[in-house]
Amino acid sequence: MKIEFFEDIIAWQKGQDLTVEIYSTFGNIKDYGFRDQICRAVVSISNNIAEGFDRDTDAEFVRFLYIASGSCSEVRSMLHLALRLNFIDSKRRDVLVRNAIEVSKIIKGFIKSLRKNK
Repeated sequence: MKIEFFEDIIAWQKGQDLTVEIYSTFGNIKDYGFRDQICRAVVSISNNIAEGFDRDTDAEFVRFLYIASGSCSEVRSMLHLALRLNFIDSKRRDVLVRNAIEVSKIIKGFIKSLRKNK
């Protein structure tokens, strides 16, 4: 099955879901530097998937998928810091980290699929 629109990509959809979760969790945090950093990182996930989708080659798309995957790791790192800074509790951190890991796994599976189809 050929994907026609980036909106059909599960990793993009899950990245958008994670973005909404992060914004709802940290939208009222007064530490603007922290809030802006985690929000930029999470938005980068779905945006890089979308941007890479419209590139000319699968190799370029894969490069953007790796960037999206790196952004997932950045979000996870920020979530651990958020716990240490008492911005969230461990239960909320664990849920969000699991969701970020899920997105990362989907992206990595997509990368493998694209590489296999060369």
